[in-house]
Amino acid sequence: MHSPDERRFATGAVLGDQDAITALWRVHRRWIAAILLAYKPRDVELEDLLQEVAVKMVRDVHRLKDPGALRPWLRAVAINAARTAGRRRKVRSQVVSTGDGRILDGPDEASIPGEGDGSREEGRRLLEIARALPAEYREPLMLRAIRGLSYRQIADALELPITTVETRLARARRMVREAMSEATTEHSPGLAEDKS
Repeated sequence: MHSPDERRFATGAVLGDQDAITALWRVHRRWIAAILLAYKPRDVELEDLLQEVAVKMVRDVHRLKDPGALRPWLRAVAINAARTAGRRRKVRSQVVSTGDGRILDGPDEASIPGEGDGSREEGRRLLEIARALPAEYREPLMLRAIRGLSYRQIADALELPITTVETRLARARRMVREAMSEATTEHSPGLAEDKS
């Protein structure tokens, strides 16, 4: 908790004040969305996961003994919601019954249809690479790149020193650049030969 309003809302929410719960959701929704984006499977809707987190918050926030523990608790709820969605998706995709007694392997992860738009394809690749980063780098990168949070806001959301956020963002960006460079080299062997 960093602002007096946020502390007041958290205390009210723990005591069951519905207006405080609504206000807290407005304050935290953006960074929760970024956490979900960092962990959710590609084909799971962000809004569905946000709704799950909101329902859990409304239903269980009163169980918190310390209003100061709200941010870490919400972060854990968001990560668990995304991971649960991933497990549900994995189970559904493993076997599909055809109705006539045959069992088929389920579909692979849905691909994003390309419309010839190179920037869309590059954006999709960047997001895939970012999602593959270790969580300690993925979370701050998603909060910064997708949600546009400041370094201070990221530090507050993840409860880290701002210097740690700066370092992790620099490393995350370097890892993404290296992965994009490798992907470009793999897809364009002629480019790699020309540089020799």
